[in-house]
Amino acid sequence: MTRASDTQGPARGHAGSVMLSKEGLPGWLDPVVRAVETVRPTQLSRFLPPADGAGRQSAVLILFGDGTREGEGGDGAGRGPELLLMERAGSLRSHPGQPAFPGGALDPEDGDPRGDGPLRAALREAEEETGLDPAGVQLFGVLPKLYIPVSGFVVTPVLGWWREPTPVGVVDPAETARVFTVPVADLTDPANRVTTLHPSGHRGPAFLVESALVWGFTAGLIDRLLHFAGWERPWDREKQVPLDWRA
Repeated sequence: MTRASDTQGPARGHAGSVMLSKEGLPGWLDPVVRAVETVRPTQLSRFLPPADGAGRQSAVLILFGDGTREGEGGDGAGRGPELLLMERAGSLRSHPGQPAFPGGALDPEDGDPRGDGPLRAALREAEEETGLDPAGVQLFGVLPKLYIPVSGFVVTPVLGWWREPTPVGVVDPAETARVFTVPVADLTDPANRVTTLHPSGHRGPAFLVESALVWGFTAGLIDRLLHFAGWERPWDREKQVPLDWRA
């Protein structure tokens, strides 16, 4: 595994601020880095933050690992590049039961939402939800802020490299039902790709992986990252999975 040569844990500047670093990233992440640097908000979603500043500031961690992490029973080992996901508890008010990236709303101690606040929040929430050790994560990019109308969250997607993998799992069952990784190869496999159809008429990309249906905001981000990184393979967009009104 390629490691940053001079950084132990998230890069930090003065006053303990969290910084971004591209140094020492594995070569297979180069297309993702280029995509992050060039993608525009409207290329990611039609739902952008309200112009009046409304919405609750939040962040998610899009964490890439190389698949050599030794999980329980050795799961994840040798499966190639992977993404860390979690399944939200079914009792939560926002997006219950949905697979998602670790993340949540910014707390005051995270700092300025226009500065490194989202970076801090993404790492803090990932630690609280999955037991992830932030010291093993190298943050390397930030996507434009997006909006989730159904919950009113303004989301900053923060990208990281799992430089020093550590065990992860459910920390609080009231928040998280399970924690799992998905090989990027499974996400790009056309056999695992479907389109969800909501009773409202909304259609969106989705993935049938790890005994889960990944859809909604999370699937939309994965879909766009695969596309702009050049990893997307042709898939049948007419293969549909219906959702119900509770989704």
